[in-house]
Amino acid sequence: MITVPLWRAAHGRTGDKGNRSNISVIAWHADLYAPLVEQITDAAVATRFAHRRPSRVQRHLLPTLHAMNFVLDDVLDGGVNDALNLDSHGKSLSFLLLDMPLVLPASLAPLLRGPHTFSVHN
Repeated sequence: MITVPLWRAAHGRTGDKGNRSNISVIAWHADLYAPLVEQITDAAVATRFAHRRPSRVQRHLLPTLHAMNFVLDDVLDGGVNDALNLDSHGKSLSFLLLDMPLVLPASLAPLLRGPHTFSVHN
């Protein structure tokens, strides 16, 4: 098993409306989708964003696209236009999500993007 940041296995798309952030995670390869679904859960995302205190995190699976969409309520300091904190924008939050650790079978390493370095587990 290996551990890599999520961005090595998937890319993201974001949006924000009012005080809600919408973050999609799209696998780089179909074979990476199952581990994403298993590990990048609504609970894991809520924990990742605990410092932003989301009132709710919903995950919507899009298996045909090998993607999932997360809707995080009340994480944008009242809304992008009301917030003085530029880091609260949805695009900034997607980078935080894409840095989550992901544990994968070593056999999936050739499907990853980026440098060919990772942590190896027994």
